[in-house]
Amino acid sequence: MLMIKSMTGFGNAECILPTGKYLIEIRSLNGKNADINIKTSIIPRDKEIELRQMITERLNRGTIDVFVSSENNGTAGAKILNKDMLLNYYRQFEEAVKENEMSGLDNSRILESLVRLPDIFQNDDRELTDDDWVVLKTSFDEALAKLDEFRSTEGKRLHDDVLTRITNIESYADDIDKYEPERLEAIRKRLNAGLALLNVDPDKNRLEQEIVFYVEKLDINEEKVRLRQHCKYFRETIDNEKYPGRKLGFIAQEMGREINTLGSKANHAEMQKTVVRMKDELDKIKEQSMNIL
Repeated sequence: MLMIKSMTGFGNAECILPTGKYLIEIRSLNGKNADINIKTSIIPRDKEIELRQMITERLNRGTIDVFVSSENNGTAGAKILNKDMLLNYYRQFEEAVKENEMSGLDNSRILESLVRLPDIFQNDDRELTDDDWVVLKTSFDEALAKLDEFRSTEGKRLHDDVLTRITNIESYADDIDKYEPERLEAIRKRLNAGLALLNVDPDKNRLEQEIVFYVEKLDINEEKVRLRQHCKYFRETIDNEKYPGRKLGFIAQEMGREINTLGSKANHAEMQKTVVRMKDELDKIKEQSMNIL
C-alpha cells in the first residue's frame, strides 16, 4: 500500500562556504501545479533553472517558497570603504563651507558624520563559484528531504482522517436503509390522504399503478449503490496511487451528486438529517483532499 503525502511541509538546512554560512528554508502549501518562488538574490541566475527542476522532481507540485539568507564569517563578506563615494561627499561639504564662509569646523567630527552616510560602506561579497554551488545544492537536497519527510507525516494524518469520514458516510448509508420501509409507507399514506380530501372514489387498480409509478420515481436504491461504489473507489485510489489528490477530488464530486440526489428524493425527516450528516463529512473530505499530493 502506498502512503499519501500532504502538500504542506517545511524543511531547512545550512552550509558553510568561504563567503559565510548560508541558511536555507523551503516551505510548501497546496497548489494545482509546481508554483516555485525563489525569494533570494543569492542564487546565481544561471543556477535557477537547475534548482527549479530539482525541486519539481522532488516535490511534484504545490506552492513552494524558497528562502536563502547568509551570515558572514571571518573576513568573508566584510564591509569595505567606498573611497570614491567618501571623497565625493567631502568635496561637496568643502564647497558648501566655502559658499557659506563657515570656519572653525572640526574635520574629525565631519568625517565621523560622513562615514554614516549611505553607500560609504559596501559588502565585499564574492559571487558563488561552481564548487560553492555543488556544496549549496547538497544543502538544498537536505532541506527538500526534511520537507518531504514532513509531507509524509502530515499525509499519514490526512489518510486516516479522510478514510474515517468515508467510513462515516458508509455508516450513514446503512442508516438510510433502515428508514426505507417507513419512508415508502409514509409516501403511500400521504397519497391516500390527499385522495380522501378530494372525496373521490378512484379506480383501485389505476390508483395502485400510479402509486407504484410515483414510488419508483422516488426510489433511491441506485444512488445508494453508486455512493457505496464511489466510497470503495476512493479507498482503492488513496491506497494504490502515488499522487491521488486530484483524482480524490473528482471522486468526492461524484459522491456529492449521489448524496444530493438522496436528499432531494428522501421525503423523510430522519433520512434528511442523515443526508445532512453525510454532506458535512463530504465537505471535510473535499477540504482535506485539496491538500493531498
